[in-house]
Amino acid sequence: MHDPEQDSPQNPEQDPEQGLGDVQPTRPWIVLTTTYDVEAWIDNYNRDLQQAVKKDNTKGYGICFCLELGGEVYMHTTSEGDILLDVTEEAEWVAPVITAATGIAAPGSSVWGLPGDTLTQLVLGLSGLIVATRIVVSHTFKTPKSWPQRY
Repeated sequence: MHDPEQDSPQNPEQDPEQGLGDVQPTRPWIVLTTTYDVEAWIDNYNRDLQQAVKKDNTKGYGICFCLELGGEVYMHTTSEGDILLDVTEEAEWVAPVITAATGIAAPGSSVWGLPGDTLTQLVLGLSGLIVATRIVVSHTFKTPKSWPQRY
């Protein structure tokens, strides 16, 4: 007897009918303890991101940090090298860590704008709080309407 459930893919990331073809696998995080570790991770992440991004999908790509104590932080770097962070409501607890790592005060919204030269410190500061990551190829940042939409 034929079982129709066997015809559907077991992995929803590969099922184009569900519209999840762009979902990337979640990877366990290995705590980074030195700036060398962070720089090596950034290089590897950049290569993985370039492979995942399609030319017709160039807005809102980056990485999602899944935090051990709850919530997610979406990170995107702009063409100018600046950093956008979208901190989910469940991850608001991480704001003091971001401020301590980067020296930037928490904004009045969930989206942080950070200078590019704070990337290494940011990743190093968050490293012990991250449980997993995944590449994101399309994320709508909840930026205030007054922000320039350069990303």
